[in-house]
Amino acid sequence: MAIENIAYIGIGSNMEGPLEQCEKAVSLLEASPHLGLTKKSSFYETEPVGPVDQDWFVNAVVEVKTSLNPFHLLHLLNILEQDMGRTREEPWGPRIIDLDLLFYGNSCLNTERLKIPHPEIGNRRFVLEPLAEITSSFIHPQSNKPIGELLADLPDTPVCKKIPASNHLA
Repeated sequence: MAIENIAYIGIGSNMEGPLEQCEKAVSLLEASPHLGLTKKSSFYETEPVGPVDQDWFVNAVVEVKTSLNPFHLLHLLNILEQDMGRTREEPWGPRIIDLDLLFYGNSCLNTERLKIPHPEIGNRRFVLEPLAEITSSFIHPQSNKPIGELLADLPDTPVCKKIPASNHLA
């Protein structure tokens, strides 16, 4: 029997109906035979980060159980992004969907292809806010701080605000 690992995946979009794109991504993750979705955060409207002038994002985080190794899980996420129409034109630029492997258990990897934990987690309110909603006590394996503490250490900007559930698709 394959060992199931817990992984956290960040979801984001700021193009072509961002909330609908994020909801679609959650549905695709739920439908994958390689994943068992165990928790999902609310959706958050977030101010863009980086040098590119662009629309605000919608972000969320899900927790999954998987027997895939981290590289195969990343490959699956890349395929789902491609299936949803993701193109990689501009770093930190607008995107129809972004699926980031944030954590894979307590693993720490640093390869050219994959870095776990995601190196920017501690600086990104749009990741920490939804992550803290579903697992505030999870300990970041490099900083040894719980997610809730990492979130509390961040400034209030850029803005990240929960989208009321009544705005979601039925």
